[in-house]
Amino acid sequence: MSNNNKNIHSSQIQRRRTFAIISHPDAGKTTLTEKLLLLGGAIRMAGSVKAKKSKKFATSDWMELEKQRGISVSTSVMNFEYKDYVCNLLDTPGHQDFSEDTYRTLAAADAAIMLIDGAKGVEPQTIKLFEVCKLRGIPIFTFINKLDRECQSPFELMDEIERVLGIPTYPMNWPVSSGERFKGIIDREEKKFHHFEGRNTTTETIAKVISLSQQEEIDKIVPSSLWQEAMDDLDMLETAGDPFSMEKFLKGEISPMFFGAAMTNFGIRLFLEKFLHLAPSPSPKQSNHGTVDPQESFFSGFIFKIQANMDPKHRDRIAFLRIVSGVYEAGLNVNVARLKREIRLTTPQQFFAQDRTSLDKAYAGDVVGIYDPGIFSIGDSLVENGQLEFEGIPSFAPEFFAIVKTNSALKRKQLMKGLEQLCQEGTIQMFIDDLRVASDPILAAVGNLQFDVLLFRLKNEYNVDCSLESLPFKHARWTNATNEEIEEARLKADVTVAKDHFDCPLFLFKNDFSLSYFQENFPKIALHTNNAKLHKNMMSLPS
Repeated sequence: MSNNNKNIHSSQIQRRRTFAIISHPDAGKTTLTEKLLLLGGAIRMAGSVKAKKSKKFATSDWMELEKQRGISVSTSVMNFEYKDYVCNLLDTPGHQDFSEDTYRTLAAADAAIMLIDGAKGVEPQTIKLFEVCKLRGIPIFTFINKLDRECQSPFELMDEIERVLGIPTYPMNWPVSSGERFKGIIDREEKKFHHFEGRNTTTETIAKVISLSQQEEIDKIVPSSLWQEAMDDLDMLETAGDPFSMEKFLKGEISPMFFGAAMTNFGIRLFLEKFLHLAPSPSPKQSNHGTVDPQESFFSGFIFKIQANMDPKHRDRIAFLRIVSGVYEAGLNVNVARLKREIRLTTPQQFFAQDRTSLDKAYAGDVVGIYDPGIFSIGDSLVENGQLEFEGIPSFAPEFFAIVKTNSALKRKQLMKGLEQLCQEGTIQMFIDDLRVASDPILAAVGNLQFDVLLFRLKNEYNVDCSLESLPFKHARWTNATNEEIEEARLKADVTVAKDHFDCPLFLFKNDFSLSYFQENFPKIALHTNNAKLHKNMMSLPS
C-alpha cells in the first residue's frame, strides 16, 4: 500500500463511528434513532411507532410483524453522514422478550448509547444490556430522555445509575427543571444555555442559545427560582464532582451524561455533536492470533447477523459483516476458517433498514451486507490471506422451550429447512435430545416473542403452518463435563441432556429446585449461562 493510500485509509477509519442504542421498551429508542437520522439528512420526516393507524412505522422496522405490532423485533443497520463523520447506527430490538439479537449486535459496536426514561430511571432490560456492554468493555453514553415530561431529579438519576449499574456519570449538560416547567439545558463546557421553546415533533426544534454571561437575557425567559436551582446544582457538581476523564470513559469506567427530549427533538443535535467528538473510532478486535488493529492493510471482518428474505420478492439471504481491518472491494478473496475454504466476495451493500445501495469500497468500522448462499454462520471470521478467527458470539441461556408441529407430513422437509435456516440466523436456538427420545428438535428462545417471530416467518417465508407445544423446562446450562460425568448426572438427577447447533452439550432443568439440586450434588460439573467457553469460535465471557 502506497503512503498516499495509507493516508486515505487511515483518514477514512478515523471518520467512522459504529454504535448501538440500548434501552428498556418505551424509553424512546426508535424516536431517538429517527431524530439522529433526521439530523444526518437520511430522512426528511421522522415517523412514530405509535402512529399505527396512520400507517407510519419506524424507519428502522421493516418486518411485517414489526409493523403489525409497532415494535422492533430485529436489528436494522442504518448508515448516515453528519459533517465529516460516517455513522453506522445499529438499531437493536428493545422489546423485553426479544433480546438475544441485541446481545449479538453489541459485538459489532464500538460504543453504546444507553437511553433512559427520565421518569422511570434504570429499568430491567437496561440492566441486562448494560451488563453485556460492560463485559465487552464498550464505552457507554447516557442520554436521559423525556425531559419535556415530569422526571426524577438529575441527582436522583445519577445516584440510581451508579447504585444499580455500578458506573458513575459525568453530566455534560444540565437541565433546567422538567415537565411543564422545563426551560432547557445548560452546556457545561461551552457555558451556554439552550432554551426550550416548542414541541415540534417532525423537524428539529430550534433552540435559542444564550451565553451564561448574558444574565439579563436569561432572566427574561426563565423564572429566577428555576434558574437559581439549576445554578446551585451546577455549583455542587463543580465542587463535589470529579473532572471528566477521557481515559476512564474509554475503559467503560465513567459515562458522559446528556439530557434532552427526543420526541420534541430538543437537545439531540447538541448530543450528536458531542457524541461524535467523544466516541471512539473503530477499535482493535481480539483474535486467536492476537489483536487486529483497524489500520492493518489486510482485510478482515466477522459476521454478527444473518437475515433471510429481507426482500421477499427475491428470497435473498444477507450476512451482516463488521469490517475490522483493511478495505472491502468487490471481488475480494477471503478465507473462512470454519469452512477451511476460500470464497470470493461480491459487491458490498450498504443498508438503510430494508433499502440497500452498492458501495465501491468499505472501510474498518463499516457494517455491510454480503450475499449469503447459505454457507455463513453467525460468528464466522472472513480474512484475506490468513486463517485467524475473531472472538466469537455466544448463545445465551434460553428461558422458553417448545417443539413445533405441523399437520401436514408433506411439509416436514420445508419445516426442517426453515428451522435450520432460522437457527443459523439466530432467530431461535435448536437443541437435539442426546438420547434421541424425541424425533422433533427442541426449540429454545431467550424471549417468548421469538416464538411468535418463528411461527410468522415459517408461515410467510416457508409456507408451513405450525403450532407450538410448550416443554416443561425453565433453565438451560452449557457444560464442558466429560461424557462419563454427563452420563452419571443424567442417571442421578432430574435433568435432560441435549446438544446445541454447534454440538456443544447442555443440561435442561425443569425448575429452580432441580437446578439447585444439581449444583449441590455435582459441584465438580461447571455450568455456564452461555456457550462461550465450549468451542473456539466463541468469545470468552464469565459464566
